[in-house]
Amino acid sequence: MLDLKIEGATVIDGTGVTGGRADVGIRGDAIAAVGDLSRESAASTLRAAGRVVAPGFIDMHSHSDWRLWENRRAESKIRQGVTTEVVGNCGFSPAPVSDKFLDDLRGFALYLPKGMDFAWRSVGDYLRAFDQEGTALNVVQLVGHGTLRIAAMGFARRAPEAAELTRMQRLLADAMEDGAWGLSTGLIYAPGSYATTEEIVELARVASRHRGFYASHIRGEGATLLDAVREAIHVGREADLPVQVSHVKAAGRPNWGRVADALALIDAARGEGLDVMADVYPYTASSTTVRTLLPDWALEGGIEAMQQRLGDPEARARIRAELMAPVTGQGVLDRIGWENIMIAFCARRKDAEGRRLSEIGAARGMDPLDAALELIADEAGKAYMILFQLDEKDLRRALAHPAVMIGSDGSSLAPYGPLAAGKPHPRSYGTFPRVLGEYTREQRVLGLPEAIHKMTGLPARRLGLRDRGIVRPGAKADLVVFDPKRIADRATYEEPHRYPVGIEHVVVNGRFVVKDGQHTGSLPGKLLTPP
Repeated sequence: MLDLKIEGATVIDGTGVTGGRADVGIRGDAIAAVGDLSRESAASTLRAAGRVVAPGFIDMHSHSDWRLWENRRAESKIRQGVTTEVVGNCGFSPAPVSDKFLDDLRGFALYLPKGMDFAWRSVGDYLRAFDQEGTALNVVQLVGHGTLRIAAMGFARRAPEAAELTRMQRLLADAMEDGAWGLSTGLIYAPGSYATTEEIVELARVASRHRGFYASHIRGEGATLLDAVREAIHVGREADLPVQVSHVKAAGRPNWGRVADALALIDAARGEGLDVMADVYPYTASSTTVRTLLPDWALEGGIEAMQQRLGDPEARARIRAELMAPVTGQGVLDRIGWENIMIAFCARRKDAEGRRLSEIGAARGMDPLDAALELIADEAGKAYMILFQLDEKDLRRALAHPAVMIGSDGSSLAPYGPLAAGKPHPRSYGTFPRVLGEYTREQRVLGLPEAIHKMTGLPARRLGLRDRGIVRPGAKADLVVFDPKRIADRATYEEPHRYPVGIEHVVVNGRFVVKDGQHTGSLPGKLLTPP
C-alpha cells in the first residue's frame, strides 16, 4: 500500500524530456512507482489533473545558512518549490571558527540570528548543532574561503605564511571529512579578495582530493569579467575539480553583452573536458553589502579597522578619491550611477531602506558618495544594497545556455517578524516561479521541461545526487505540484515579502511541507552528505 498517490498530473521528470500524464506513488521517503496507479491503494490520494508534478527544485546558490537558524520552516524558499538549498556560498560559511579571530568572524557575518553563537569550532560541530532542530528542506553545505582565511589569519591583507596556508588546508580537509561538499570563494569580498590565484588553487586541491567542487563568486563581474572567468577555470584545471561560476552576469552598462563571451569561455573549457557550469537568477538587479563599495585596503584588519578609517579624515579622503577615479577605483561610478543603488536593509538607519543613494544624499544635503560612506560607518558595514545594473538580453542568454542552472542568491525569509525586515531583493521569494512564469510561459525563453531540468536534474548532476532532482522509482520523494497556467512571482523591489502563486503542494522526503498552498509546519528536511 502506498502512503501517498498523486493522481492524474503531467509528470515532468527533471531530465529535460517532455512530460506526460502519470500517477506518482510514494512510500516512506521515496518514490515507489510512476505510471498508471489506478489499481494501487493509498492511504492518501491527491488529485492533480491539470497540474505539473516535478522534482523538488534545487537552489544551487543560496545564503540561507544564516537565516535557517530562525526560519526552520524556510518559508520563502519552500513556497517556491525549493526542496534543497546549497549554502555556504560566496566565501561565507559559519564554520570553521578559531578563538583567536572570533571577533573578526563576527564582524564578517552580516547577520547573526538567535542561536548562531559560534560555540562550535569545526564544520562538523556546526553541522551537528544546526541539525538538532530540523528544517523544512534539505541542506548542502559548502565551506567559505573567506571563513577559512579568517580562522587562519584574520583580515590580514597579504599572502598566507606557510603555516597559515597549511592550517587553512587542514581546516578544509576536516570540513570535507565532516560532510562539506566543496569550497566557495567570494573574490570581491575582503578577506577573500586578498588571496592570489595560487592560494585558491592550493585549497581547491584539498577539496578535489575529497571529491568536492569549487563554487566561485568570481573576482570581477564588470570590466574584468572575462579575466575572472578565466581564473575560475584555471583553478578547476590546476586543481582537477568541477567549477561552478556563481550568478553569471555582466555588471554595468559598458559591459553589457559580455555574458556571451563569458559563456563562450565556459563552452571552450567544457570542450577541453573540464567540468565547468554556472548558475543565474532571473533578475536584472544584483544585491550585496554596502561595504563592497569600499576599496579592498579599507577593510584590512577587519570591521573595527574599517570604522577607524572611515572616521579618519585623511583615510576617508583617500577612499573617496579612489571611488571617484575610473582607473584606480573599483568601478562603481563607472558602471552605475548612485540613482541606481537602492538601500535594501540597514538596522539603524531605517529611513534609508527602499531609497536610492541619490535620494538619501539629497535629503541629507550631501554628495551621494559621502552619504554612502556615512551609511557604511553608521551600520558598521552591515547594510545591504540592490544595484540596478544588469541587461535583460544578457539574462535571457544565460538562462538559455545548457550549462547554466538556477540559483537564487537569496535566503529563506518570511513576511513576519525579524525575517520581514527591510526591502531585500525579491529573488528570495520569487526566483523559481519567475523562471517558470515570466521566462517560460510568457517570454518562452525556455521550454517547460528545459526550465525544470535547470532547477532539478542539472543541479543534481553538479552535486552528484543520484536520488534527487528526478521523478523515478527509488528516488527520494522531493516533489512540487504546480499550476503551469498560474505560476508566477509576486515579490517586487518595492514589496519584496510576497509569496508566489500557483505552487500548490511541496513534498520533502515523502512528507507535505506545503499542502493546498499552506505551510504544514512539517520539518522533514535533511542535512545531505556527499555521495
